[in-house]
Amino acid sequence: MLAKLTSKNQLTLPKSAVDSVGATEYFDVEVRAGQIVLTPVRIQRGDAVRAKLAALGLSEADVSEAVRSARSAATGAAAAEPPARYAAASPRGGKPAARKKATRGR
Repeated sequence: MLAKLTSKNQLTLPKSAVDSVGATEYFDVEVRAGQIVLTPVRIQRGDAVRAKLAALGLSEADVSEAVRSARSAATGAAAAEPPARYAAASPRGGKPAARKKATRGR
């Protein structure tokens, strides 16, 4: 099987090769003795999140505290918000506008 490297360093893998390893989106890339070795990797979303948290040095306690803080801020903001005003003030200081009488054919 042959794959061409584009000017943007992209490869299109032959369909038969991809079908033989199963559906995957990511590949681990390794260089061994002048060869590029692709190994299919199935990343679970939870695993990706845990890996990112570990890379940032965040613990479960840090995440729990952030969630608690965000929830309490959201609850406090909603309680402190004044009630919405649904009726707009009229330009005449609250007095209703005068109605014009309809004239018929005059």
